[in-house]
Formats: sequence, structure tokens, C-alpha cells
Amino acid sequence: MRPHSLKWRLVGRLVAMQTVMLTLLVMLILPVTAVLWRSGLLDSYEGSTLDILKEAIARDSAGRLIVHTTSDLATLKAEVSDLWFVVRDTQGQQLTEGTIPPDFEPIARALDHVSDARLGFGEGLPPAGVVKWVDTEAGKVQILTGTRGRMSVRKIFSVTQLLFLNVILPLVVLMALATLVATPLVVRRAIAGLRQTALQAEKIDIDRRGLQLPLDTVPAEVEPLVRAINGALARLDRGYERHRRFLTDAAHELRTPIAILSTRVSSLPPGPEKARLLEDATRLTVMTGQLLDLQRLDQKADPFGPVELVALAQRVVIDLAPLAFNAGYEVAFEPQAETVTVKGDTTSIERALTNLVQNAIDHGGRRGTITITVTRDGRIEVADEGDGIPAGEREHIFEPFYRLQEGGRGAGLGLDLVQKIMHLHGGRIEADASRSGGACLRLIFPAAETTVSTPAVAQVATA
Repeated sequence: MRPHSLKWRLVGRLVAMQTVMLTLLVMLILPVTAVLWRSGLLDSYEGSTLDILKEAIARDSAGRLIVHTTSDLATLKAEVSDLWFVVRDTQGQQLTEGTIPPDFEPIARALDHVSDARLGFGEGLPPAGVVKWVDTEAGKVQILTGTRGRMSVRKIFSVTQLLFLNVILPLVVLMALATLVATPLVVRRAIAGLRQTALQAEKIDIDRRGLQLPLDTVPAEVEPLVRAINGALARLDRGYERHRRFLTDAAHELRTPIAILSTRVSSLPPGPEKARLLEDATRLTVMTGQLLDLQRLDQKADPFGPVELVALAQRVVIDLAPLAFNAGYEVAFEPQAETVTVKGDTTSIERALTNLVQNAIDHGGRRGTITITVTRDGRIEVADEGDGIPAGEREHIFEPFYRLQEGGRGAGLGLDLVQKIMHLHGGRIEADASRSGGACLRLIFPAAETTVSTPAVAQVATA
């Protein structure tokens, strides 16, 4: 019964409309009946006198039959000057008023042998008298009377009430129940195609572009909305494609000046300034490489191949150890197994781990040891001994352009790119605290195959 549910809004409005229509029908019956009564067309109603007498018959304190002069009976006597009737109960007690027409006197004397009858003088003519057993205030009585007089207002209302209670009200209930059952079924069938469109819309993702919602299964009333959504999706695809081409072109264009910069920095005399410049150049190289890797993976159609994490991590440690030494760190490599294999893309995983080690070099406080660990269950951990990451910031550091400190080094894109790479591999990245209180960033892959051994811990000390 949600307020915005199309199904229940239709049910409510249909039931309300049916109720209003039937109420108007009842209200129309009353004036039509009143017009007929005033016009005299109801004067030929053969039960008019019988109905009035039935309401007037009672018993006195002694149990004798009496006739009260009700308002309807008084009106009838004023209209019919020669009104007559015979009333008789089951014990044989009889009450007579008026002059019984000679033609009906034999019937009045033989009421013991008559139950109900319509008395007339010719075939096709309306009856001139009636005999009928009726229920009254005095009990069950038999009445013989004429058929003169018109239908009473009370009778009209009684008939209307019976019509409403026995016909109209059950009809309203049946129609409401039918609407309650049928409308949800009709709506469900009508929007079945829309449900399929919704399922198709759930498949739309940044990595599955070019999808369009089907139009052939949706109702015509919803088709403009679906067309508008398809147009918006097409515009988003074109915008994403322009954005992707810009990033790819920018990354390619930056590689040459960054390589030239790194070469020139390498030719400078040793010193703290050269170390900082080398760090900056390396950071730029890593960033441009990751941008290119993301674009390449985004277009990758072939399945991932096996990636040996221990060998991959060892290569990264060897490549970045000199940079860490220059920044004042020691580096430790601690694999827990001889080999740990996962499904993935070697270049992008290597780029992700490189970024984590680069992040530890930038934010580890330039002291202590940077430890790279490969676990048996397919995790790579990079831990430092710096100030660590506050617990409240650990979810935010993976957002693009987010930095813990204003004016800090980097553009705030590194960890966001690592997170994208892990999502492409079906894994995730976590931020935690290291044993020494520093930061620990963990790459978690969905599954891994390991060869267990007890390798010696390889620790690279500063020169």
C-alpha cells in the first residue's frame, strides 16, 4: 500500500469511481420513483392496500385483532371511500371493515379453503382483490382486500432499501473485490516488460558501456522515459570516451618530458636535493604508467592470466629500494610462501604495488623500515613505521583527489588508481595500522594458489 504505487492508486480510484457511480444510480432511482408516484403510474400497484393494512394490524390488551389508523391508512381511506378488508388470524379470529363487494362475499366465507389468490374478472385484466397470508405485528394473518390505492412512500423506500441491500451493495462489494484482484494482475502484466528493462538497467556500469534499455517490451506511456534514459546513457558514453582519450593522450604526452626530466636529474651531483627530485620524477612516472594501464585494462577483452605475486613483489622491491635508501628507509621483503599465484594482469598489479611502496616512501616519516609481505592466501602488505592513518580517514584515502594534509605531496590519485585496479581483478584494498603503529596498506586478491616453503627473510639495509 505504498502511496506512490501505481497498482494501488488504480485500485483505489477504480473502487471509488464504482462506488460513486452506483451511489448516483441509487440517487437517480429515488427521484424517478417519486415522479412515477406523483404521476399516478403506480396507482395500479395491486399490493398497495395490502401493504398499508399489514403495517396497521395489531392486537389489543385482550389479544383481539385491531387496526390502527396510521397516516398511510388515513390517506388511503381519504382516497378510497368504499375501502373494505377482511383480516383473519391462524386461530380463526376475524376482523372485517367496510362493505365487502357481493362478488367477493363467497371468497370471504371460504377463507379456510384459500391460501393466497389474485381475484379478477377477466384474463389479462388487473386483479380487483387479493388474498394473502402476511407477517404483521399481530402475528401471521390472512388479508382479503381490494387493490385500489397507490404505492405508499414507505413502500417505495422499503423497496429501495431492499434493492440497495440485496442488489447494489453486494454488487459494489463484488466489483471492489474483482477490481482488487484484477487490477494488480493487469498492472503486473502491463509492466512486465518494464521489469525486464529495470533488470537490464541494473547491468549498466562504468565498465560495461554502450548498453541501451529495450523499447519493445515497455508500455507506450513509458516509452518516452526509456528513450530519454537511452539518450542520457549515449551522451554519458560519449563523454566518458572523450575523457578516456584525454587521459590516454595526456599520459602519452607526459612520458617523454618526464623521461627527459629523470635523465637530467640523474646527472646532478649527489645530495638531498637530487634525492627529492628523483622521488618527484618517479612519482610522475608511476602516475602516468598507472593511467595508461587503467585505459589498457578498460579495453581488455582477453581473460586474465596467472600472476606470480612473490616474483612480482621482489621485482618492485629491487626497483624501488634505491629510492627508499635515498629517503632514509630500510626495506624488508618477507614472503610467506615460495610462490603465490593469482589470476590477473601482471603490469597493472605491479603498477599498483609500486604505487603503494611509493606512497610509503612519501608518507612514512623518512624513518624506520618499509616492509613488503606476500601472504599464503594471496595478500600483499606494505607497512611503514611512520605516523599511520587515523581510523576515521581510512575509508576516505581511496577517494580521488583526497589528501590527509592540505598542501601534501601528490595529486591524491594514487590510491584511487590502486583501488580501481583491484576492483578490475575482483579484489580490494584495505588500510590498517602496522605492528609499529605506522600505516599498512593491503592488496587482497579473491583466490590464490600457493607453494609453501620457509624462505629466508630478505632485508635490504641502507648502504
